[in-house]
Amino acid sequence: MSYQALYRKYRSQRFDQMVGQEVVSTTLKNAVINNQISHAYLFSGPRGTGKTSAAKIFAKAINCPNQVDGEPCNECFICESISKGNLDDVIELDAASNNGVDEIREIRDKSTYAPSVAKYKIYIIDEVHMLSTGAFNALLKTLEEPTENVVFILATTELQKIPATILSRVQRFEFKSITTPAIEKHLAEVLDDETVEYDEEALDVIAKSAEGGMRDALSTLDQALSLSDGKVTLEDALLVTGSISSQAMDAYVSAIINFDTDNALAELDVLFDQGKNMLRFTEDLMFALRDLLLRDDLEVDKNLIFDWIDIASDSMQTLKSSAQTKIIADVMTIKMTNTRSSQVQTGASVVEIPANVESEIANLRDQVRELEKMINNASLNMVSTDSNGNSSNNGSSVKTSAYYSRERVFKVLGEATNEDRLSMINAWDELVAHFTRPSEQALLNNTSPVAASKNFVVVTFGHENLARKIMSNKTLLAQVGNHLSNIIGMSPEMIALSENDWQELRSEYVANRKKQARVGGDEQSNETRNESSDSTLVDDDSNNDSEILEFKNLLADKITEIAD
Repeated sequence: MSYQALYRKYRSQRFDQMVGQEVVSTTLKNAVINNQISHAYLFSGPRGTGKTSAAKIFAKAINCPNQVDGEPCNECFICESISKGNLDDVIELDAASNNGVDEIREIRDKSTYAPSVAKYKIYIIDEVHMLSTGAFNALLKTLEEPTENVVFILATTELQKIPATILSRVQRFEFKSITTPAIEKHLAEVLDDETVEYDEEALDVIAKSAEGGMRDALSTLDQALSLSDGKVTLEDALLVTGSISSQAMDAYVSAIINFDTDNALAELDVLFDQGKNMLRFTEDLMFALRDLLLRDDLEVDKNLIFDWIDIASDSMQTLKSSAQTKIIADVMTIKMTNTRSSQVQTGASVVEIPANVESEIANLRDQVRELEKMINNASLNMVSTDSNGNSSNNGSSVKTSAYYSRERVFKVLGEATNEDRLSMINAWDELVAHFTRPSEQALLNNTSPVAASKNFVVVTFGHENLARKIMSNKTLLAQVGNHLSNIIGMSPEMIALSENDWQELRSEYVANRKKQARVGGDEQSNETRNESSDSTLVDDDSNNDSEILEFKNLLADKITEIAD
């Protein structure tokens, strides 16, 4: 009998022989036991993880007349025929070479015929993501209206290329990458069965190089067996995988840590002369740097190792698309040995800066910025001192980048009436209800007008940021005017202020009114002018009108008090 490759010889024949796919094997086994067979399945996952093997085991299990606990017997005619690929009722196709519409239409037509020997007719379509758009559409019709006793098993390594219309009509099983210990254990079982001696370190190297694929691991082991002299050694494994020995990697990393460019390049030259793949070397280097980070006796700055890993990662991307791999690896080495993270050079020596110093410098910078803001704000609020030593406002002084106009607020206070304010308050809940967006309702729900006229309404908010947000939202301001026009027949412009700004402006307005009364000359004439300008603001303690009293309490800035 001719030689058979290990990955074919040791292909799983039962669910319990599948390595690293316990969830998938258990689910499929239970489906067989409970006779819950779907019309279509999709197996996805990395290469060499057992998708096609699981499809064949499942085909044997649902057709085997002697299956026990969901497992095929592997002894009957059907099981043996499926294992050898000779059963007419189990058709295995490669979508890479049969990706046209005609091939799928042929499958659709033939699937209408009943199985000849087995209970179910099985179609196993490997690499199904290679089908054309037209082929997928043709397959979709079959999956929508499946024929009785026909099962489709689709396998792919690129799930993202499968149309959503296909995904929604199949049961999906995701095969995960097999762990390195699981691969190593299975390789040991294979070598024990083959009665071949081996070094455990060699199996570890082979398992890591497989990157989660059992087929790759068995193929590499096959190469190592051909190279070895009756025993699989570490040297054999390093040669067939292109991996780097721990001694060579330690020597290279040590040169990098000591910033010794010449020695690091020399070590790299030795590896290249031995035929090592530079891409594989870079991958092993990243693992070595990762292990270095996890050491308890680390004597290197971790930030420096992070920089090295970034350099290696960037170099890996370049190596994949470059033919000059040695030059890329040399440049990577020079970058690493010339990288100084959290360190400064003084003359010929290198002085390391403690890690906490950088954070303290950053904190000091933040404090300086805060102090600059405080100084700027203080200078904007400074008041000038007159010749008598009395401090007075500059009248025209306003906050830089103020979100409101002081003159406009004063104009509102000059026009405001209690009647308009009460109308706004009564209409406010209805106004908020007109807004459908929760964010807009939340902004307006916890506030109410504090002053209003026919043309303006002043509304206060708890924080300046909220007021700024309102004033910058022109659409919201326009909607407020439109809704109020429909509710109360007035379309005032809304002015949003923070509580602090409202108190400050109101106090300033009162002070200005008092100052005008003092410089006006005749106190009586001032009182007369005030009464005639706005009869709603008369300060008459004997007036018992409740609305006037309420207005006096809420709008004290509208009252002019003259001291004798």
